[in-house]
Amino acid sequence: IVDRSVRIAPGTYDAPAPASLDSALIVVRGDDIVLDLTGVRLVGLAPSRDPDLASGVAIRVEGGSDVTVRGAEIRGYRFAVIARGTRNLSLLDNDLSYNWKPRLFSQVSHESLVDWLSFHQNDDREWMRFGAAVYLEGVTGGRIEGNRAVQGMNGLLMTETDSLLVRDNEFAFNSALGIGMYRSSRNVIVRNRLDFNVRGYSHGFYNRGQDSAGILLYEQSSENVIAYNSVTHGGDGLFLWAGQTTMDTGEGGANDNLIFHNDFNWAPTNSVEVTFSRNDVIANYLQGSRYGVWGGYSWESRIIGNCFGGNETGIAIEHGQENVIEANWFSGDETAIQLWANPSEPADWGYPKHRDTRSRDTRIAGNRFGDHARIWRLDNTSGVEIGRNTIEDTADGGSAPPLTSCDPLSLVGRDLAPDLPDVPPSIPEVSLAALDRSAMVVDEWGPFDWQSPKLWPADTTSAAVPLRVLGPPGAWTIADRRGVAATSAEAGRVGDTLVVTPADPRDWSVTLEYVGEPTTGPRGAGAPAGQAVAFSFEVFDPVATWDVSYFTWSGPDGDPENDAAAFERMLRSEPVLRQELPDLDHMWYRPTLEALPQERWALEARAVVDLGPGEYSIRSISDDGVRVWVDGRLVIDRFDPHGSEVDYAELRPGRHDLRVVYYQLGGWSEIRVDVIRGSARSRGSAGPH
Repeated sequence: IVDRSVRIAPGTYDAPAPASLDSALIVVRGDDIVLDLTGVRLVGLAPSRDPDLASGVAIRVEGGSDVTVRGAEIRGYRFAVIARGTRNLSLLDNDLSYNWKPRLFSQVSHESLVDWLSFHQNDDREWMRFGAAVYLEGVTGGRIEGNRAVQGMNGLLMTETDSLLVRDNEFAFNSALGIGMYRSSRNVIVRNRLDFNVRGYSHGFYNRGQDSAGILLYEQSSENVIAYNSVTHGGDGLFLWAGQTTMDTGEGGANDNLIFHNDFNWAPTNSVEVTFSRNDVIANYLQGSRYGVWGGYSWESRIIGNCFGGNETGIAIEHGQENVIEANWFSGDETAIQLWANPSEPADWGYPKHRDTRSRDTRIAGNRFGDHARIWRLDNTSGVEIGRNTIEDTADGGSAPPLTSCDPLSLVGRDLAPDLPDVPPSIPEVSLAALDRSAMVVDEWGPFDWQSPKLWPADTTSAAVPLRVLGPPGAWTIADRRGVAATSAEAGRVGDTLVVTPADPRDWSVTLEYVGEPTTGPRGAGAPAGQAVAFSFEVFDPVATWDVSYFTWSGPDGDPENDAAAFERMLRSEPVLRQELPDLDHMWYRPTLEALPQERWALEARAVVDLGPGEYSIRSISDDGVRVWVDGRLVIDRFDPHGSEVDYAELRPGRHDLRVVYYQLGGWSEIRVDVIRGSARSRGSAGPH
């Protein structure tokens, strides 16, 4: 218990915290306290252990005023710092990296619903299940400055927190959020590095983002200034949503936020999403994303002086009213501007029952357009004012000036900039910011930060597997291989593609040794320049063939929860489809198999697996219900309807008969069954509940 100013003696302290989130290793109580941790390293979990085993809270600040925590290095906890009810809190120059994060189940060519996030509720502290470097609740005033939090799940989370200056921090390479705000207003978020906060992305395979973001503003978070930040390569760059209160009543919103001169390039989904609210999006870089701005149900918002380019759609606004799109530069978007209203809206939304949701009265003026397949698309919208726009003439084979020459600050007047004394009006330089979306590599523990060597497949379908050698500059040699018939080279440089021909495509590995620049591994272990660092890629998929039979039924009377006997009789009937599959792996909203309806279908799958000496598990991911038998013994029984969840059972060496029964009632479907090495029991992202 710290109740007065104190300096802890420098050193490394292996200090696991109590597992309860209502406790902490260090508790700060009182006023006018400085906790100086300069040179102190608190370690709650050894770096060699999986990061989803981290638990507890390192530092808790309980109430008080004028409290400062500075200079700490904290790793291996569920939360590094939690503060509640504090006035004038300062967190200065702390390194809060390598704390808790979940295992991800979306891999190179397969997305899993388990990894989808939901930050929509936090009135009952639902966000606590996610973990964070810093979690603030009911904090008023203060500074969050000079801190670093990388390779966790979330950087900074704020709820009911206002009037903070969040400046010059690095919250990057996390698997969910850089900064998240809930009912948090009048904060100033400036000059932070919030890059590569992403999940749900595999270049060339899928680009969902799964509700990760560099910056998140939810549920009545208003009057914040977000300026001069680097927020590249996030699931969304900035994701703003009015909140459930507005959705139910039509009142309020996450309103009057100024989003000024940030770099939001290279988001898999939206560079900026601002919905059901009134905001200003001014002088930002909004390039290389699916949507530059998604502004569904926005009203009286201003989108001014931004640089759009290389997006599927530059600006997309459905059901918006009285918005202004002015003085922007568009180049190379498939569609520059799309405005529309749908003929019907979801019946369970309260918002359209209380608000005018027509698409109307948009002003499009003073914009510059070049190299677009379509400049604008207007459907079921009225009162659009279009004037003084410049359309580059490229009909003669020429092209518009390159977007790289677009300077958003030159497109807007200085009177639109926020008044931020002592803040340079420029975005922090980031070495990877100029790279396109191919720089996003997300493995089972989150985004790769390019600080260590890594092997990553460029293709998963060919017999010879091309592996990209990624990381800092340096050289590599093959140190070991197992189950490999041939490789395209024995040595090379980072940036090469090594082609591996497996002898057994279901069980092989290759290990390389890197020598080059200093490295920092994804769990924080460092190596000096010139020291050899091993890195590898492994495939283990021992089930060769699944024999799968599919069944359908109509009406709730046949549901397994209503009539188990009828369901069992159906499994003994003639299936509507039979398949032999190399993997039991389905995930869809609308079935990709024509024989199956969207709801009320089931499958029975059988396979044989032969395992050598070692430790193994069988793992299922299911939505809605699953049962798994090994040699006739029921080992996984999750037959209740549920969202995508992960279950495990021990699997001993030897030959085994596997049987899986799965059913789907409605909505999204996911069934995936794997035999894996080891006994880890990772559950994933704590669910959408």
